[in-house]
Amino acid sequence: MKIIYCSIILIAVPFSLLSQIKKPEPPAVKIPFTESRQAVVVTTKDWNATQGVARLYERASQTAKWKSNGETFPVVVGRAGMAWAPTPQEGPPARPSHVKIAEPYILDGKAQKPLKMEGDGKSPAGMFPLTFAFGSSMKPESLTFPYTRLSQYTECVDDVNSHHYNKVVGRDQVGIFDWKSSEKMLEIGPAYELGVFVAYNSYPVVRGNGSCIFLHVWKDATTPTVGCTAMGRIDLERLVSWLEPGHNPYLVQLPEAEYNSLKKSWNLPDLK
Repeated sequence: MKIIYCSIILIAVPFSLLSQIKKPEPPAVKIPFTESRQAVVVTTKDWNATQGVARLYERASQTAKWKSNGETFPVVVGRAGMAWAPTPQEGPPARPSHVKIAEPYILDGKAQKPLKMEGDGKSPAGMFPLTFAFGSSMKPESLTFPYTRLSQYTECVDDVNSHHYNKVVGRDQVGIFDWKSSEKMLEIGPAYELGVFVAYNSYPVVRGNGSCIFLHVWKDATTPTVGCTAMGRIDLERLVSWLEPGHNPYLVQLPEAEYNSLKKSWNLPDLK
């Protein structure tokens, strides 16, 4: 009986291990901004500013003119202001390979701003898809946008050595727990009672370029974030209820001077 019992254990253990291993997810496919019909536009006074203004825009088709939706509202960004995304799909050329991400550099005779990196306290500058909302409560019946209800197992992984880096995962579902650092999102409290995932550093995910960037509820109108964009609860509720998955919403986030210089080439809305 002992032999049979041991054999059963030896067979069961490998199957148990296999059941915990999940196949790697295929790389996310980015829908280009040209196909977007909704844009959350955030502008700040300059690269170092921590307070800004948000505006909502929409258009009837991919070729139609952008129109504003409602009033502007205040936001706060990273405690160190903004920095360019290191590998933007739209925006300035990528940095030379010999330049460190955190260093300013000269390109085509012009001084370039430092590029965003993990833990720098900066919000990413550029344009990024908004892919899903999340919150601590049940999904509102009127909400059509994808929604993840946070649980005690919901974490956003900021460990650069994890293959789940910059992803929101369910610890009870992913199988392989290869991270040592993460945000346990439900434990964050009021700030994450409602939020939206900003797909920065997602196409593809690059280790060290920054992670866990959200739109979320602010502490107050003067307290910056560690890299996210935050706003009042009422304004965030309005934003989330306005989002439509078929409209491919984007966050467009830039200092005012950069926004104005890129408006024509990026086909951005007129600031009003």
